[in-house]
Amino acid sequence: MSSSLYTFSDSTKQHLRKFRLSTSRSNDPQAVIYFIDKQTKEIRQDENGTVYKSLEEIADDLPDHSPRFILLSYPLTLPSGRLSVPYVMLYYMPTTCNSELRMLYAGAKELMRNTSEVTKILDLESAEELEEIPEKLAT
Repeated sequence: MSSSLYTFSDSTKQHLRKFRLSTSRSNDPQAVIYFIDKQTKEIRQDENGTVYKSLEEIADDLPDHSPRFILLSYPLTLPSGRLSVPYVMLYYMPTTCNSELRMLYAGAKELMRNTSEVTKILDLESAEELEEIPEKLAT
């Protein structure tokens, strides 16, 4: 699958940029969830455009059998005492999702990474793995 198969609306591109810039100095975690519309192949947020403030909120909204791209800005204090605000993409791919969805999201992973300008991708197979994110980001 080539990346030209997938699209971002102009408003989604603007939102990605605005979200990245606004979260870089935030003191609180912030996240947005994106999905791929299977009909149009457009990568977008749900209609509500929810900005999540905790890993627990994200876990509550993740579907059990469908992949998602989660953009996360997570402020943390490093062992050196310095504040760091990593901006990462969580690639949520539940083990229970079907192969069609796996292919669809795998084909868009790098495009989403490049368009969102994240510094790192962390793979997740279950919502429970969100609990390990702070530890993974601190290393």
